[in-house]
Amino acid sequence: MNARDGLAERFEEQRGRLRAVAHRMLGSPEAADDAVQEAWLRLSRVDADAVDNLDGWLRTVVTRICLDVLRTRTSRREDLAEPPAFDELPVRAEGPEAAALLTDSVSRALLVVLDRLGPAERVALVLHDMYAVPFHEIAPLVERTPVATKKLASRARQKVRGTPAVPPADLARHRRVVTAFLAAARAGDLPAVLALLAPDVVRRADPAVLPPSVAPELRGARAVAEGTLLFAHRAREAEPALVDGAVGLLVAPRGRLRIALTFTVEDGLITGYEVIAAPARLRGLAIGLLD
Repeated sequence: MNARDGLAERFEEQRGRLRAVAHRMLGSPEAADDAVQEAWLRLSRVDADAVDNLDGWLRTVVTRICLDVLRTRTSRREDLAEPPAFDELPVRAEGPEAAALLTDSVSRALLVVLDRLGPAERVALVLHDMYAVPFHEIAPLVERTPVATKKLASRARQKVRGTPAVPPADLARHRRVVTAFLAAARAGDLPAVLALLAPDVVRRADPAVLPPSVAPELRGARAVAEGTLLFAHRAREAEPALVDGAVGLLVAPRGRLRIALTFTVEDGLITGYEVIAAPARLRGLAIGLLD
């Protein structure tokens, strides 16, 4: 085995970890793969024997590549100018390959929240909270002192957690109701959906995400339940999250927020929910993680 083959073997041992770091920073498996490949190209141009800590060197290089990507992303955002039409909403692929991807996937809700952080915030939070990298090692990457980097991560952590608008006990009860609603919708279980709806429940939705025959506003448990099941095959993409301080659902294929559902829950029943898809409205939502 020549020196280059040995270097390639050492790099391959780190590829999975590097890809995971880049995925959490960039939110896209393709972008993560590009960042890792760029790291390999840079490694191949240096004297690897002069690198004391190859693992740390590779993590630093991948982080700097990700920072460059994040800092240039604002001027060429890929957000849709208009909400996707009902028939254009992505459906998760089935089969062994899709299952393997899911096993290695990151929570889509987490990617949505991370995408709302500034580049330096995102790097500090990902490296410290997810990979236990000490702040004195992160500080040079984000061009701050260790103390400032710690504060940066703390602010990012607070944004990720969000601020609940209801007491913890109410939040837990509401979460059980919304989670049960999501499970029933995924299963296409009409009786189970009905059991979670108040008799006078109201469902409002942005028209662009509805089939042409469905009204933007539905009233009454039966009409709302039947309207809900139109999205049964789409509910696989949904995840619970904190939306404007309350328990809601996010539909974010590949970590890109496309739809948010907000709920009003009273006495263990859903009295109303709204389907939000307009990009401007989505950007105005405060999104946080429930866990």
